[in-house]
Amino acid sequence: MVARGERPAHAVAPTAARSAQPRPAERSAFVFVGFMGAGKTTAARTVAAALGERWVDTDREIERELGESIASFFDREGEAAFRAVEERVVLRTLADPAARVIALGGGAVTSERVREELARHTVVYIEVDPAEAWRRASGGTRPLARDRHRFEQLERERRPLYESVADAIFPAYCRRESLRRALTALEKLAAAPRGTRMVWAEAASGYHPVFFARGLVASGFFYPVDGRRFLVADTALVEHHRPPAAAATVAVSGGEESKTLAQAEQVLRELARTGCERGDIVVAFGGGVVGDLAGFCAAVYQRGTRWVGIPSTLVAQVDSAYGGKTGVDLPEGKNYVGAYHLPAAVICDPDLLATLPAPELAAGYAEVVKTALIAGGRLWARVRSGADPSDDEVILGCLRTKLAVVAADERDAGRRQVLNLGHTVGHAIEAATGYRRYRHGEAVAVGLLCALRLSGRDHLRREVADLLAARGLPTTYSGAAPEQVLELVRRDKKRRQGRVPFVLVEEPGRVTPGHELSDDEMLAAIKEVYRP
Repeated sequence: MVARGERPAHAVAPTAARSAQPRPAERSAFVFVGFMGAGKTTAARTVAAALGERWVDTDREIERELGESIASFFDREGEAAFRAVEERVVLRTLADPAARVIALGGGAVTSERVREELARHTVVYIEVDPAEAWRRASGGTRPLARDRHRFEQLERERRPLYESVADAIFPAYCRRESLRRALTALEKLAAAPRGTRMVWAEAASGYHPVFFARGLVASGFFYPVDGRRFLVADTALVEHHRPPAAAATVAVSGGEESKTLAQAEQVLRELARTGCERGDIVVAFGGGVVGDLAGFCAAVYQRGTRWVGIPSTLVAQVDSAYGGKTGVDLPEGKNYVGAYHLPAAVICDPDLLATLPAPELAAGYAEVVKTALIAGGRLWARVRSGADPSDDEVILGCLRTKLAVVAADERDAGRRQVLNLGHTVGHAIEAATGYRRYRHGEAVAVGLLCALRLSGRDHLRREVADLLAARGLPTTYSGAAPEQVLELVRRDKKRRQGRVPFVLVEEPGRVTPGHELSDDEMLAAIKEVYRP
């Protein structure tokens, strides 16, 4: 879902970040990091068996060197003495060319020297829910798993260290067999330009990697490695950025006017004319409109073909490129025709935002604020501090939040509905003004303020209004009467038995779906943001 007329126009200086750089010729090891109980040893054993490589567990190597258990040495000599031994053993293991798959102890990354050495390797962070970690680690011999409060505090303290060294992140919601499924993607990551990061995505119907780095598209990186590519590209985007090599290209406008059944038919017929087969790959090179359109065409072409998203707008990079929702509009409503169809991969390159016009970048900021409200915690803190919306960690935080919500509820049965925060009224404003007056993000910005008013969170509403206004987003709308907007809200595609469920905010990090509101309440909130 994206704005009308996304048109790259001028360059914007990129923020400092981990950019994709040529990878040195020497092959690195796969190194698994994470907190106690994350399953790093199991992960290393699984990957090593699949690769036919030797694997090393550094905790076992430490015990072999000490001639006793880690717990007994730790209790007798203290943590500082243990960390000195751990650092020595880990550094030796990381330097061993025969050790191709390595599992590190949970605290190894607290050593600066270890973190520096990890830069030569492909580091895989295995996340674990703190409650599950405690269940697995407590009651045994682990010296730092005896007090639950301290245990959970330690996990919070170490999490930023794991993330700082990670090339790949396997979220806590991933299944145990995920690493075996992801092996091809991990091998591609190991050969990718330095600075490339990968987040593994899973949902009920499938799984895929998200690759992330500045300069990734210009480097020629692409995944999957098999199948011919058939490109559906924003006409304006290819004037400023070199698209991936493809067997054929279908050029479309990046504006909302392209999200129609008529345009989908043109794309489908062009795929047929140029010989696209089920084993090939449809590549969406553009913003949310192109992604929705190309993904929908891939979902229905020959009853389903693979597709890869290369999102080029902020709203697509932080939201619409993930989760497999594809579709087109009808005159009766936005996204009325569509299908759930997960991509085979998403390649997210923030450098593509460099040619995005300032109003389009601002429009994407509404989705950033929405996602930060859902996530709470560090992401909300970063956004409310005024961080640049195209900041790498903001984009990564948003996409990881979106992927986690989708993993819990792919088909909008419950939790995923929180992603509609601000969208019910926003979509109605778009439709009421003919999709010409407001970009998607601009309408969502106004919709967010309505949702916060309906939530009774006036202080938070003022804070969000200030954030939106500071980025040039509207905090009011015009061009359609509030009653007209309300009528379109009533026809929202998510209505059940004539009622439209609303998403409301208790506080950042506590956003809940499924609220029923009266017409009078909704109309009052819409009138508040209406300016004739």
